Amino acid sequence: MSADPSHNSKIKTPAQRVAMVVPAVVVLIIVIVLLTQLVIGGRHFDKDSPAMSPAAVEERIKPVADANTGETAVARAPGASSVTAVSGTASNPDGRKVYESTCTVCHGTGVANAPKFGDKAAWAPHLVHGVGHLYENALKGTGAMPPKGGNLTLPDADVKAAVDYMVGAVK
Repeated sequence: MSADPSHNSKIKTPAQRVAMVVPAVVVLIIVIVLLTQLVIGGRHFDKDSPAMSPAAVEERIKPVADANTGETAVARAPGASSVTAVSGTASNPDGRKVYESTCTVCHGTGVANAPKFGDKAAWAPHLVHGVGHLYENALKGTGAMPPKGGNLTLPDADVKAAVDYMVGAVK
């Protein structure tokens, strides 16, 4: 049997193979470098630029909602840099303010099966037990909901006012 000339390779020695592979790898590396320069547009990241200031970085990576377990009732409005008190006084609780500052995080979107604000069908199974039971769940926590919605500094009257506000939206 004679060798088929169509299967003959022009690379006969290891030195010829290296002479072919090394330039191919170099070309591949050059292409990768050029593509990365194209993607970043030739820009480098300047750590002294205003976009890299600690305040700008903090603004970009801040959480959507702040869980409050500290000593004072606080919430941060979107885009606000200062912290402000939001809870009503014990003698004049404001259910809407408490709902907006604490409860809306879960009850506004239905996180962890929390009944959504204003959704009568979602609240119906909870209302069967009465408002007193809802107060107890809100104050002590139930399922995925922590006591007082995660804001342990809220007075009981404020939590109850928030429950009344949410229940009022479905009656």
